[in-house]
Amino acid sequence: MSCSISLRLARHLSTAATGSSTSSTTISMSKAKSKLKSEHDPDKALKIYSSVSNHYTSPLSSRYAQEYTVKRLAKSHRFSDIESFLESHKNDKNITKEPFLSSIIRSYGLAGMFDQALKTYLQMDDLGTPRSAVSFNVLLSACINSKFYDRVPQLFDEMPKRHGFLPDKVSYGVLISSYCEMGKPELAMEKLKEMEEKGVEITVVTFTTILHSLYKGGKSDEGERVWNEMAKRGCGPDVGAYNVKIMNIQGGDPEGVKGLIEEMSNVGLKPDTISYNYLMSCYCRNGMMDEAEKVYEDLETNGCNPNASTFRTLIFYLCKNEQFETGFKVFRESVRANKIPDVNTLKYLVHGLVKSSKLKDAKEMIRTLKNKFPPNVVKVWTKLEDELGLAKVEVSDIKSNETNVA
Repeated sequence: MSCSISLRLARHLSTAATGSSTSSTTISMSKAKSKLKSEHDPDKALKIYSSVSNHYTSPLSSRYAQEYTVKRLAKSHRFSDIESFLESHKNDKNITKEPFLSSIIRSYGLAGMFDQALKTYLQMDDLGTPRSAVSFNVLLSACINSKFYDRVPQLFDEMPKRHGFLPDKVSYGVLISSYCEMGKPELAMEKLKEMEEKGVEITVVTFTTILHSLYKGGKSDEGERVWNEMAKRGCGPDVGAYNVKIMNIQGGDPEGVKGLIEEMSNVGLKPDTISYNYLMSCYCRNGMMDEAEKVYEDLETNGCNPNASTFRTLIFYLCKNEQFETGFKVFRESVRANKIPDVNTLKYLVHGLVKSSKLKDAKEMIRTLKNKFPPNVVKVWTKLEDELGLAKVEVSDIKSNETNVA
């Protein structure tokens, strides 16, 4: 986006924020949120967002619509546009509401722009916005999202004292997460004692964060002790905790994963897509592709929907086993579900289709991807198309098929 377009965008959003928009084509925030979920082009995403009639009629929809827009811009490395976009929200009359301002901090964090997130937090007094643990927790999360894990303990010690509020269970949860991200679960365990002494509730999410760190660090025995401590305190475990435990054993025997999924059901918990993804991955790693495909096919029966990870894993292993035709079928299903996998997995499939002389399928796949991704990613597919000689493949008989999956 050129500088002039960015400036026009900022002026438009600023005008809309003050309630003076003269645009005749407006949509609701919930409608914008729905459209933004499937729109990957950052310019189109900005256009959708800027056409919203009122940016704060539905706070939750407003937050997600804003975040979708920022993510699209961040993926294209357009950080100056993100700053123009988010700074324009500070002209909105709702800026004195803590949740509204917190959404700006959160969005900066999602873009990895922590300095701007912190700057916004420190501007709250000047903007007339009250502070509590709510905005503080969002700031800590922005720090985590920006991967500045070592700054979280510093902010935790400094900000509550400076601004006169107490950290809550969420604050402690983010602090513990930072220690775990730094590979220091022992410091996280010490904070559990502090929470207990101060009467702060220890949630199952907090336990699960530590559990994940211990398993990831190969400390399974300590992980089991934390698992037993959770049960002893009557604090879960829930589906998320079971998924962490499943993750720890998914590289081994599928029967172990199946056993934990059955255990979840027996204790009244409903395994989710992540649970079944781990089982599917385990089958794939063990070369049991028929069983893996069965897990995928039974997702809907089990009350789950496949996510991008489901499609990525299955397509990757189908390609690894040279089942390119089945991989292409699964790819088309990922397009219909709007859960398209990552570029590298899809390149693997395109190469496989060409290798197995499925040139028309490869061509159709690239044409579909060009319509689904922003310009900076489209270049990847154009280059691959040229390298593989697919630009010369006739497309007249592809168009009707493409319409079915687009």
